[in-house]
Amino acid sequence: MDKYTLKFRAINRDIFLDIKSGKKTVETRAASERYRDIKAGDVVVLVCGKDRFSKKVKKARTFKTTGALLKVHSLKKIMPELNSEKEWREELYTYPNYKEKIRKHGIVALELK
Repeated sequence: MDKYTLKFRAINRDIFLDIKSGKKTVETRAASERYRDIKAGDVVVLVCGKDRFSKKVKKARTFKTTGALLKVHSLKKIMPELNSEKEWREELYTYPNYKEKIRKHGIVALELK
């Protein structure tokens, strides 16, 4: 079992809190070197400012595209407040270099307990 840290920017505190409350059960990250080795049984420490909590990874899977990911996981589990794949993509691409990172590495979906 390994431990990984997932950091959230203050602007994304709502996402951090949705995971903490259990409203959001799938966290996604570009499958770069930092995240691609996360697997079931690992622990992720979620950090936003001074707040932190841990969750166990139930399942981890890498997808080539956001579309492929959405065939397996519902948008409501990934981003509960969004209503369309288009909105989700727009949100994803606000992160620095995310479009290129996803194109290059794919996107990892972490199902959290």
